[in-house]
Amino acid sequence: MTTDASAPRRRAEVPEDLVDAAMRASRRLGKDIADLSVQAIAEDAGISRSTLLRRLGGTRHALDEAVRAAGIDPGGQRPVRERAVEAGARLIGEHGLAALTVEAVAADAQCSVPSLYAAFSGRDGLLRAVYDRYSPIPDVEDRISSAGDDLQATVRTIYRLIGESFRQQPRVLPAVLAEILARPHDPAIQALLGEYLPRLLEGVGTWLGEEIRRGRIRDLPRPLLLQQLVGPILLHALSRPVDEALSVLGLPDPDVAYEFFAANFLRAVSEEDDLPRSPK
Repeated sequence: MTTDASAPRRRAEVPEDLVDAAMRASRRLGKDIADLSVQAIAEDAGISRSTLLRRLGGTRHALDEAVRAAGIDPGGQRPVRERAVEAGARLIGEHGLAALTVEAVAADAQCSVPSLYAAFSGRDGLLRAVYDRYSPIPDVEDRISSAGDDLQATVRTIYRLIGESFRQQPRVLPAVLAEILARPHDPAIQALLGEYLPRLLEGVGTWLGEEIRRGRIRDLPRPLLLQQLVGPILLHALSRPVDEALSVLGLPDPDVAYEFFAANFLRAVSEEDDLPRSPK
């Protein structure tokens, strides 16, 4: 029996377990399926690269087609994760946290709902990803991990990072804070707080503990020290948009305010005799 060489090749049937492996690798590495290496997918499938290619009929294109047929966008343009985080931030900044639904983000990011579940495992995971991108916590963690001997400069930088996070567009941080104050028992808010409050206490709390051990800060309870640190900048950041709109408070330039708050924080908690003076 002869075959017609000009006839189109039959598309390889991709087993469901390989589609599942691609989705797991996408979540694990935070990449679109189309941007994953064959080796990464093979690792999640528990097989070798050559075995994966053989089961795919010699090309990973069949896998992308199978993923698309399952209702998941394999990507290939900007990663779905990046587009979704930016879309989620826009929705939160413009309409509040209630606007963050998987369906609304999928429409704004021009991707499928299943692809968002593959990337974030649902709305809570998407909210955490948006907050992680627009929160000052990662930048503050980086700053305190490389803090030098100039304690006032470190505190001033922390204030600047928090202040800039409140001012950046989309205005995710103010919207999330408003939701925390209005609905602290909301499951999504509790999940967010459950992840980031311990992280904040661990990161900034460890740094404060080191400054206490060095004798530069009085040995006070960490939660109270943390409130003493962030309380002034939170009130300032929330007041600044009102002042810019109505010109009723006469707030100084942000850098002047950060210097003022840093000096006052150290005056309140410092063990040293040579206390920094607040700028006039």
